[in-house]
Amino acid sequence: MDAERLVAISRRDLAESRAVPDIMAAAWQAQCLAQAIGGHLALCGPQELRGEARALSETGGRGVAGPDHPARRTGARAARLTEVGDMRGTLLVLGALLGEVGIALVGVACATDEEGLYWQCIEAIDAADESSDHVGVMLRRLAVRDRARSPGAPNGGAEPERAGREPAEGYGPDGYRVSGADRPGADGQAADDSGPDRTGRERTTGETHPERVEVVGPADSAAGS
Repeated sequence: MDAERLVAISRRDLAESRAVPDIMAAAWQAQCLAQAIGGHLALCGPQELRGEARALSETGGRGVAGPDHPARRTGARAARLTEVGDMRGTLLVLGALLGEVGIALVGVACATDEEGLYWQCIEAIDAADESSDHVGVMLRRLAVRDRARSPGAPNGGAEPERAGREPAEGYGPDGYRVSGADRPGADGQAADDSGPDRTGRERTTGETHPERVEVVGPADSAAGS
């Protein structure tokens, strides 16, 4: 059975439990389920979750009642686990279940006069809290992985390759500042050195620049004549 469905059944059973034995049995089922889901993800889950999943499995095992506890008579529902179809969805509902278990056990611990039951509740509460922490870590790691795989993420999906692109702004061969759109060859085509530039002067072809031409004003012309 899928993990999410098993968690939903456990949440319903816990919500319907009123007597202390029923609450303890539902809490035990939840811890067994956390142990089973953690073990499954430790073996079959993504690499970045396996360490935390293993810790979840170990913590869930600590929260399980002793072999003589009445809750064990019903058998572990977690034994029916066959797959974790939606990891994120499963971890979300499992975290909610563990929080509800903690609240229910606090109520039992506050109402009981039996010292043994009190300390059993305290240990189960600690295990549920720690299991919930492991679930939260795995959810955060899944979020990081999903962001890294999204198309617009840096170094994630397909960011356009910038190698070989011309800068957005620079200097032309005549020393004038030009933008990327105006620069010769900016669109990947060969530069055309013929024709007037933006200043109206004729460009010359070839590798070398034209020699400087001295501009002679009217006064110099009169003096020369």
